[in-house]
Amino acid sequence: MRSLALKVVPLAALTTLAAVVTGAACFASAKDPLFETVAALDAEVFAAFNNCSAAGQLEKHAGYFAPDVEFYHDTGGVTWTREQMIANTEKNVCGHFRRELVPGSLRIFPVKDFGAIELGSHRFCQFKTGDCEGLADFVIVWRNQGGDWKITRVLSYGHRANKRVRN
Repeated sequence: MRSLALKVVPLAALTTLAAVVTGAACFASAKDPLFETVAALDAEVFAAFNNCSAAGQLEKHAGYFAPDVEFYHDTGGVTWTREQMIANTEKNVCGHFRRELVPGSLRIFPVKDFGAIELGSHRFCQFKTGDCEGLADFVIVWRNQGGDWKITRVLSYGHRANKRVRN
């Protein structure tokens, strides 16, 4: 019987592949309105995530996700609904750690007649110690319906130790 070998592909390779497939000019630059919009949404959704133990913040965080969001986490598994994903966030995140976007890692690609794909890397910092030990890559698919942006799919993968400690 033959076994399948899975190869871990770094974010840089995925970004390069996306540029080749879609055309390098298709990802939004930092001055592009699409980049500004999605980067601002990322900051908002994760500000609520980072403060989800405060009154109203978990609900605010939940509001950025479609009810049927699919969340794929390489070490945590898959969730198929906003309700299930938010329950996991409340249990495993709130009061424990915060997320930081790795500077310079954000890439935004338009999706014709739908919204955008956001790629980047993020690290996770423990509230108790301040240590930023975890690092991972992510893909977020955003749907834009008349200016109402919702997250429909999330991939958080490549979780690994981060050399950066104490933030």
